[in-house]
Amino acid sequence: MPLRYVREPRPDLFPTSEEVPETKRHLGLRTALFQILEAAFADRAAIGSEQFVYWDPTDPRQCCAPDVMLRLGMPDLLFDNWKVWEWGAPQLCIEVISKSDFDKGPWGEKLARYTSMGVEELVRFDADDADAPFTLWDRREFELVERDRSLPDYARCRTLDLYYCVKPDKRLVRMLRFARDAEGTDLLLTPQEERRRAEERRRAADEQRRAADEARLAAEARVRELEAELARRAAEQPR
Repeated sequence: MPLRYVREPRPDLFPTSEEVPETKRHLGLRTALFQILEAAFADRAAIGSEQFVYWDPTDPRQCCAPDVMLRLGMPDLLFDNWKVWEWGAPQLCIEVISKSDFDKGPWGEKLARYTSMGVEELVRFDADDADAPFTLWDRREFELVERDRSLPDYARCRTLDLYYCVKPDKRLVRMLRFARDAEGTDLLLTPQEERRRAEERRRAADEQRRAADEARLAAEARVRELEAELARRAAEQPR
């Protein structure tokens, strides 16, 4: 006998987007971060940008849309939204502060949402703050606790074993970046930077080949000159 129920299951009403104004600067900053992480970790992490993350299957209002999010240990899925009860919480989330962020409510409210989401490491980046452009939180027990700036390794990204750093940018003023070293010299590159570096390597290789070809031709010409000189001297010898 088939089972019967007093009501049907609730429909899956978890939106995939909302209409939120975004400046081009904000778009550029979050897109650069997303592309950097995608290029470096897409083979071993799911990476998103501005997709809703839901953590309560009974309440679609319990959500947040990180500017950048990442979860290691799985392929880079093409997800429309992220459901924590299916894939687990993101381990790293980054918020780029902009006017549109201020319009959506105070930071404390957003921090509470990230706490409920279950994220392990949270970054708040403010490109207009020249003194302390990024602030970090780590999950301790059941809450997100702000990291002490006096720590020697304050800027280390514990999720990825990298370092946060801020670099000047002609168009965006300042960019949050990831580096392999604490000094911020060995950067993870944007796709545009990677293409420029590949082009520079190609031009350098072409120049080396041209220099080698010129040196070879010059050596061959010198050999021919010596051979011609030896032949001339031999012809001048009395018989």
